[in-house]
Amino acid sequence: MLQSMTGYGSAQHVANGTSYALELRSVNHRYLKLHIRLPEHLQALESVVEKLIQSRISRGSVACGLAFRSEQQAALRNINVAALQQYVERLTAARLPGGVQPTIDLAALALLPGVCEPIVLDDEAREAQIEILTALVEKATGELIEMRRQEGQALRADLLQHTAAIRAAADRIEARAPRVLDEYHERLKARVASLMRESKVELEADGLAREVAIYAERSDIGEELARLRSHLDQFATVCDGDAQAGRTLEFLAQEMLREVNTIGSKSNDADIARNVVTLKGLIDRIKEQVQNVE
Repeated sequence: MLQSMTGYGSAQHVANGTSYALELRSVNHRYLKLHIRLPEHLQALESVVEKLIQSRISRGSVACGLAFRSEQQAALRNINVAALQQYVERLTAARLPGGVQPTIDLAALALLPGVCEPIVLDDEAREAQIEILTALVEKATGELIEMRRQEGQALRADLLQHTAAIRAAADRIEARAPRVLDEYHERLKARVASLMRESKVELEADGLAREVAIYAERSDIGEELARLRSHLDQFATVCDGDAQAGRTLEFLAQEMLREVNTIGSKSNDADIARNVVTLKGLIDRIKEQVQNVE
């Protein structure tokens, strides 16, 4: 089952005057890339969150953000009063231009190094935070994966619609190819007959047949059409499989384009050329779409 790499999930937890709000957002990326943003006192638990996400998501750029708010006394940072007083004394003693009145913003002072000391978790508090974070991440990840699955089903329908159009264009090319050879044979016969009338020179039938056979061999696209259909069959199988499909579908789309390019280079016919242009457009759309498949 295809999964998109675009999704969103969230989870909340409130207990004892403390609230947590976690959000997960993912977009397409060639590999798994994590951006985790936790409150300062929980940053030591970033590896826990990282492992939880990695256990369920394999591709995509995933942003994880946790908003934390607490009214508990224990959640307040300790203020280093001595450091704060030293900042105030130095600012007060600073020489300012005449007429400038010094003002001290305590909120700005609180952001200076050494004034507000980070919260230190003991073992019990750390385990409690890990338990809460685990539940939040699992819930948000579940929502994100479900959205990615829904997006994946829409992608699958679109991709298979494009592959059906590719099959139709390939059928038109296959039906046209024998007529191209017949038309070449007739044109060559007419040209040879014209030259023979003008020069009064006779050409053996074997020579004409040989020329037609050489053209047929050079313009034969049967193998390319067979491989193209094989790639389409594989593409459909991968779309309905359980394994990660993104990179495999990218490879198959590239191989389809390779076969179509060869068909275009071998064929000297306007109708086939128009169908080749159609095929290239369809494959380009597929290549764009599979960039977002996990």
